[in-house]
Amino acid sequence: MLDLKPILFAARQAATLTRRVQQLHLSSSAKGVNDPVTIADYGSQALILRAISQAYPNDAVLAEEQAAQFASLVSDDQRATVVQLVSDVIGEPISEAQLIAWLDWGHGRDADRTWLIDPIDGTKGFIAGRRYSIAIAPLEGGMPIAGVLASPGYPTQDGLGLLFYAQTSAAYVEQMRGGKASRIAVSTRTNPTQFQVVESVERAHAHLERMKQVYQALGVPEKHVEGVDSQDKYAMLACGDADLYLRLPRELIPSHKVWDHAAGAALIRAAGGVVTDIDGSHLDFSDGDTLKNLGMIVSNGQAHDRIVEIVQAVLTAYPIE
Repeated sequence: MLDLKPILFAARQAATLTRRVQQLHLSSSAKGVNDPVTIADYGSQALILRAISQAYPNDAVLAEEQAAQFASLVSDDQRATVVQLVSDVIGEPISEAQLIAWLDWGHGRDADRTWLIDPIDGTKGFIAGRRYSIAIAPLEGGMPIAGVLASPGYPTQDGLGLLFYAQTSAAYVEQMRGGKASRIAVSTRTNPTQFQVVESVERAHAHLERMKQVYQALGVPEKHVEGVDSQDKYAMLACGDADLYLRLPRELIPSHKVWDHAAGAALIRAAGGVVTDIDGSHLDFSDGDTLKNLGMIVSNGQAHDRIVEIVQAVLTAYPIE
C-alpha cells in the first residue's frame, strides 16, 4: 500500500500557496481559447512533484502544466513571484531552475505507476474567488488506486477547507490545518426527490439543459441542484453532502482530461459510491491524458441503474448534436 503522508503534506503546502495567490488576486495567463492558467498552477504543481520525486523517484507523471508554458506564458516578474512563493512555503530558498525541473519531473517516463496531477482543478472558479481543488491520483494498470483532493474552498468554520483522500476501500477527510482523520462514506438516501445534486458551474463543461431533463424525470426539486466548481463535486458525494453528479456531453466527441476525474473517482469508489460513463460502463483512464468516455454519472449508488436508464432515454429523445 502506498504511503500517502508525503503527498498529503505536499497537498497542504499547495493549498497554502494557492490560497495566498487567490487572496492577492495575482494575474493569470491563457494557454489557449477559454483555457486560463495562473501562477498558482505552477507553484502548486512544483510542490506536488517535488514531493513525488522524493517519495517515489521511479514513478511517472502526467500533469496539466509544463515548464515550457511557464517559460513562455509567465513574465519575468511573475516567475520570480512563483519562486518566492514556493520558497516561502517549503521554508528554504530555491532557484527558478529547481522549480522548472520539478514542473516537468517524471514526464514522458515509462513506469508501472503514473501520477495524475491537476494543480488547480477549477481554474475559473479559483480566479473568481470560488471553489477549486488540488487533485492527485496514482494510476496502476490504467486505474486510479488512490486519490487526494485538497479543497481549500470547502465550507469550514476556519475558512481553510478540507483535505480528502482515499486508498483501496477506505476514504477519509481531515481539516486542512491538520488533525484527526475521519472515515467518510456516501449517503444512504434512496429517494431521488430528496437528492442533493451538484453540477458544473461552467456551461461549456456539460449539457446543463439535458441534465435538467434528467433531474425532472427523477423528481429532483430545482432548489436541490447546485453549481460547484472542480472536483469538489466528487468530494461532496464522497462525504454525503451530495447524492448525484451528472456530466452529460455537449458534443459527440467530448474531451475529458484524466486529471479532472481520477482523484475524484478513487474517492467515490472508496467511499462506497458509483462512478460510470453515461451508459453505465467504467471510466477508462488507460489512454494518455484523455478519457475514453462520453461523460460521467456519479452517485451514492442507491439509484444508479435507474439514473443510467433515464439518461439514456433523455439522450435518445434529444440526441446530442
